[in-house]
Amino acid sequence: MKKVELLIERLLLGCRWLLVVFYVGLGLGLGAYGVSFIAKVYDLWSHLFTLSDKQLLLGMLALIDATLVAGLTVMVMIAGYENFVSRFDEAESGAGKDLVWLGKLDTGGLKLKLAGAIVAISSISLLEVFLNLEKYSEWEVRWSALTFLTFVVSAVLLGVLERLPVIWKGDTHK
Repeated sequence: MKKVELLIERLLLGCRWLLVVFYVGLGLGLGAYGVSFIAKVYDLWSHLFTLSDKQLLLGMLALIDATLVAGLTVMVMIAGYENFVSRFDEAESGAGKDLVWLGKLDTGGLKLKLAGAIVAISSISLLEVFLNLEKYSEWEVRWSALTFLTFVVSAVLLGVLERLPVIWKGDTHK
């Protein structure tokens, strides 16, 4: 019976390597998103002298939004691989001290960073709505604001819930 248990445990632990397909897929998606980003930059530059200040600001907000999404994708890829599949080998990668930060992002920290990034991305979307009020109905503006507030409240609650075990133990210096 112990051999069966050991076989099942090895099989389950080996299944974590299936996640690599998802992380590689995110990397490929990030490459496609990078091409899209370059097209947005080209479009912005090619119309630079014909855009109003408002249109230029909206173009910049789109670039900032894309950058935040790309950073979020990298964060999920690296932290997910590090936490669920395998630790990065600093010696073999040649990165040495450059990878010290990798082990510091656990799943709780990743959730908080994701929530923060989602709030930042949604705030940019809400700002775009407010800069283009004439294109949206009152109903759409209200739903955009409500969606943003929902993300903010969720991020705050997630932060509080992440901090509760530390507060319960009385360790406020973490």
